[in-house]
Amino acid sequence: METRLARGREWPSSVPGPGLVLPGQALLVGLGCAVAGIVVRDWIAGVALLVLWAGWRYLPSDDGPPILAMAFTFQWVQVTIGIFYHGLTGRSLNAIDLSDYRPMVLIGLGCLAVLLLGLTLGMRLVPRASPGVTAGREQLFSWPVLIVVYVASVVVTGTIQEFAWEIPGLTQALLVLTYIRFAMLFMMFYRLTTPRLNLGWMALLVAAEVLLGFTGFFAGFREPLMLAALALLGAFDRRRLTHWLAVSVFGGVMLVTGLMWMGIRTEYRQDFENEAFAQSREARLGRVLTLTSNWLRQDFKYTLEDMDTFVDRLWVIYYPALAVTRVPSIVPHEHGAILGRALLHIVTPRLLFPDKPALESDSEMVMKYAGVSAAGAEQETSIAFGYAGESYVDFGLPLMFGPVLIWGVLMGMGYNAWLRIIRHRELAVGLVAVMFWMALYLFERSWIKTLGLTVTMMVYLGGATIAVDRLLLWTRGLGRPARLRARRRLGQG
Repeated sequence: METRLARGREWPSSVPGPGLVLPGQALLVGLGCAVAGIVVRDWIAGVALLVLWAGWRYLPSDDGPPILAMAFTFQWVQVTIGIFYHGLTGRSLNAIDLSDYRPMVLIGLGCLAVLLLGLTLGMRLVPRASPGVTAGREQLFSWPVLIVVYVASVVVTGTIQEFAWEIPGLTQALLVLTYIRFAMLFMMFYRLTTPRLNLGWMALLVAAEVLLGFTGFFAGFREPLMLAALALLGAFDRRRLTHWLAVSVFGGVMLVTGLMWMGIRTEYRQDFENEAFAQSREARLGRVLTLTSNWLRQDFKYTLEDMDTFVDRLWVIYYPALAVTRVPSIVPHEHGAILGRALLHIVTPRLLFPDKPALESDSEMVMKYAGVSAAGAEQETSIAFGYAGESYVDFGLPLMFGPVLIWGVLMGMGYNAWLRIIRHRELAVGLVAVMFWMALYLFERSWIKTLGLTVTMMVYLGGATIAVDRLLLWTRGLGRPARLRARRRLGQG
């Protein structure tokens, strides 16, 4: 189908402003927060709901997938889930029993509020694309082409990940290019939900990705599930019962898969010591199915214990809460040294600085500032404070919120900038969904990894998308001369 010049709204259709909250809305929000505080028996729950409401009110979600709002929400869950879980069930959690968690939860909510402010300011500094001449919104690639590219990306992802470590100077660039698979996956989810919801094919694709994700060492099913949720919420119509049922079922699937992974991962990972097992996807899949069958037959009390473990893992407050207790009374503030190392890391790419030292394990920082042992490289894992904990250790209150605000402003500017740069809607949707979800959804990620991943994605993944976008414009006659002619015709009309 030939791409045409169209006049109409560009995605997102609007950048929310700080508009006034109507008295009725303010009353309902206040009442909901008060009820939450009473039911959970903790006033922090009311503050948390207020922050969540602000995120969905002021971040764009009215036309297309609510990417920023969903990433904000996932961080919110990582900050607050333990408050709600403990208050509603009475079950104990490590962070509650072993740390003074409340100050860190409030610090986390403060970081989210400042991040929200930064994002909205950034989107105002770089206006959205004007509702003038845009590339067509129709599908750029046929379904067979999209499926072939997706399958090929799945097949080569493992090979690229292994090969990437053989070239230290290009390791991060090659690893980021594997996110092309996520972009293709999201474009497929987006087509299956817009303009009409196709639950059958979407369920089949989600099931395939979940099975594929369970065969890795880490929880590789998490990103595909969240991308599917983004596409589903982007097409959500509150007036349609089928949409409510789809969202409810999907939420249940996400909960069950998370619980299941918590229940089987320890025993499953032990088998990776066998080289033949680690190299055989069929063997790993068979093992996962066996462990899953056993997990489904276990006594319910063990399922509740898995739920406790799941919430403990998702609520990333424990280690930074310990650091808040120790800094600066026992360990002094770093006065910007942590953030300085992160900035130095991103301006000295290993391709140009091959002798740059390897990144220090995040677990080393946890042990230094939290004063407890943590799993590290020996266990092939890493435990991090997250950017909020690092900012507190660096600057303390209230200066720690400065870097978060700047980060939010830059990401808000980048969000609108990429939507202006990429003129084909389907490419723009796939790029910003993957790029900004991966960059913003983790509260637990360190500054050095957050900044490094974001810059690398923008350079390599963004650069590749620009090249494809411009090639399509050129091949379809939508280059600069065509745009100028179209503007003149529109002006005359």
